[in-house]
Amino acid sequence: MALIDDDGRVEPRDAMPDAYRRGLVRQIAQHAHSEIIGMQPEGSWIGRAPSLKRKAILMAKVQDEAGHGLYLYAAAETLGVDRADLLDRLHTGRQKYSSIFNYPTPTWADIGAIGWLVDGAAITNQVPITKCSYGPYARAMVRICKEESFHQRQGFEILHTLSHGSPQQHAMAQDAVDRWWWPSLMMFGPPDDDSPNSARSMRWGIKRFSNDELRQRFVDMTAPQSHALGLSLPDPELAFDALTGHWRYGEIDFTELFEVIKGNGPLNAQRMAHRTDAHERGDWVREAALGYAAKHARTEAVA
Repeated sequence: MALIDDDGRVEPRDAMPDAYRRGLVRQIAQHAHSEIIGMQPEGSWIGRAPSLKRKAILMAKVQDEAGHGLYLYAAAETLGVDRADLLDRLHTGRQKYSSIFNYPTPTWADIGAIGWLVDGAAITNQVPITKCSYGPYARAMVRICKEESFHQRQGFEILHTLSHGSPQQHAMAQDAVDRWWWPSLMMFGPPDDDSPNSARSMRWGIKRFSNDELRQRFVDMTAPQSHALGLSLPDPELAFDALTGHWRYGEIDFTELFEVIKGNGPLNAQRMAHRTDAHERGDWVREAALGYAAKHARTEAVA
């Protein structure tokens, strides 16, 4: 497409190849699903957060994630797909969400690690999407990235407080970082040579950088921050390379990523069971909203 080659923006009413449309639907839907499923690990801690202030902040963050999902489903709908169909595809396993949300959060420090590492990885991945070739997706990402930056700071602050607290709190923070570091690196997807979807998305201008480029950016950002936190990253090969200006890191075992994607992660079944149950229990709300809208449409038609 000449428009994409010229770094232009494609809008919903523009003609676009079917492959481009399908690629957008796949990526935006997975992104939206991830925001909705991603509410679960942190939502389970709202009632257990250590103070009223922490509860309020965490509640606001979970509400943000719900809003992000709504923005993204709305962006997907501009491509002619139905939101109900996308949710059905999620619930029946025909569409995926980010593998990172299939890990448990046994301690309060996990909430800090999610904010610092998971949201930090999300920001690294998503900021370039604000310049992607599809207008509605790019515009939705502007607000999402601004809010994600606050989420990342919240996680950093939680870990900083724990790391500089009692020895037990420091150990809790270190344990959480040890468990979340490698899954966070896997969030960027498989290596470039094993990621045909990534290469295709880059050709269409949906992605701006490859999986490995984004992963390196994340490591370069996070490694110095770990020193400020007083926490170590669980990679004995992690070292700064003065010649390249980048941090070298150890080999990632992507076997774990592929197993989680297949549905064999620690909490895949639990996450989907919770999601489908919540959706079914919300049927009456959707029916009431549709009935209310239909009633007012009839009233306006008569008037």
